[in-house]
Amino acid sequence: ILRETLRKRGVRVMTCLGKYFRQMDKNGNGFLSRAAFKEALKIFHLEVPEGDFESLWLILDEDKSDEVDYGEFTRAVFGEMNEYRKSFVRKAYMKLDFNKTGSVPMVDIRKCYCAK
Repeated sequence: ILRETLRKRGVRVMTCLGKYFRQMDKNGNGFLSRAAFKEALKIFHLEVPEGDFESLWLILDEDKSDEVDYGEFTRAVFGEMNEYRKSFVRKAYMKLDFNKTGSVPMVDIRKCYCAK
């Protein structure tokens, strides 16, 4: 149910949900508690019946840490990227990683990309 709702409402909801997840992540560890995750779904009108929520939580919280990260959530909803997209992302990353350090500072991204 959630997957279909998100697919219908599209990228905008997922982008806003991602921003909200980062705001809710008070300690900056990249994870959300069960209560925070449930609240996020409610705020974005992604109503999930309690039984379905428990099933969803079991899928997302594979390690039983009682936390979930946004990356796991998006992969569960949309699946893994296909090989073409992965290849495209790798090429873009290699172009951004001027110094071949394995990380890309925001300064380097600004040199190549304008979001306007």
